[in-house]
Amino acid sequence: MGNYKNILVAVDGSDTSKTALSKAIEIAKRNGATLNIVNVIDTRTWASIEAHNREKVEVDARQFAESLLASYSEAERAGIEKIEVITEAGSPRTIITKDIAPRIDADLIICGATGVSAAERLLLGSVSENIVRTAPCDTLVVR
Repeated sequence: MGNYKNILVAVDGSDTSKTALSKAIEIAKRNGATLNIVNVIDTRTWASIEAHNREKVEVDARQFAESLLASYSEAERAGIEKIEVITEAGSPRTIITKDIAPRIDADLIICGATGVSAAERLLLGSVSENIVRTAPCDTLVVR
C-alpha cells in the first residue's frame, strides 16, 4: 500500500459512515494526507417530496449540516491539518467516482458498506458496490 495524499470519505450520517470517517481519519493521520469529507445529497429522494414534508426536509437538512460539522470537528480534534468538506447534489453512486474523486485527485475513497434498502440494492446495487466498481483509485469499504 502506497502513501495516500488525498483521501475522500463519503458520509451520510449513518453509523457505517461514522465508522468510515474514523477509519479515514486514522489513515489520513498516518499518511499526512488531506481529508475530503464528502456528502452527496441524493436528488432522487427530492422528487417524491410532497409539500407537507417540507418541514421534515428542513429538519433533516439541519441535522445533516450538524453531522457534517461534527465530522469536521472530529477530524480536527484528531490532528488532521488539511480538511475539506464537499457537499454536492445528485446521485451518490455516480457523482463520487465520476466527478468528485477526479476533481480532487483522490487516491483513496472510503465509504460505509450500507446505504440503500434491500429492494434498491436488488435493482441498482449499493452505492458502495458502485464506488468499488467505478472508482479511479483504491477503495476501502468499511463494515
